[in-house]
Amino acid sequence: MSYNTTEVLTGGVVFAAALAFGVYATQVAGLGNGSQSYDLTASFRSLEGIAVGSDVRLAGVKIGTVSDVVLNSETFRADTTVAINDGILIPEDSSIIISSEGLLGGNYVEVMPGGSTYNLEAGDEVTDTQGAVSLISLLVKFVSGGGGS
Repeated sequence: MSYNTTEVLTGGVVFAAALAFGVYATQVAGLGNGSQSYDLTASFRSLEGIAVGSDVRLAGVKIGTVSDVVLNSETFRADTTVAINDGILIPEDSSIIISSEGLLGGNYVEVMPGGSTYNLEAGDEVTDTQGAVSLISLLVKFVSGGGGS
């Protein structure tokens, strides 16, 4: 069985492109071995649009990812773990909210820094949280003219 030189070269180029894409994908996903992080926990009423791997941002800059989401069967809230990149210090009175990139954009977790001089440490819980706001429920309220008092 003999192989044509063109076939071997084409196979090599395809393999190199696939390998380069794999390296790029792991770096973008934060799976590279150079990224160290620490975990914080938070509990949300609604995590609509958020899943493991979603971005955690501060001032629009990605500072981590959502690493775990479980339903708390006692409180019926979404207990969430976020992995924050080492070197990013979050004041202890900060809040975490679910934000949207726009009408058609996805949701992400946004850290709103507080003013405390003390910082959160690995394993700490952020107690000031705001869940996702459902766009559908807002539109229904607007259309029906109800806003409540």
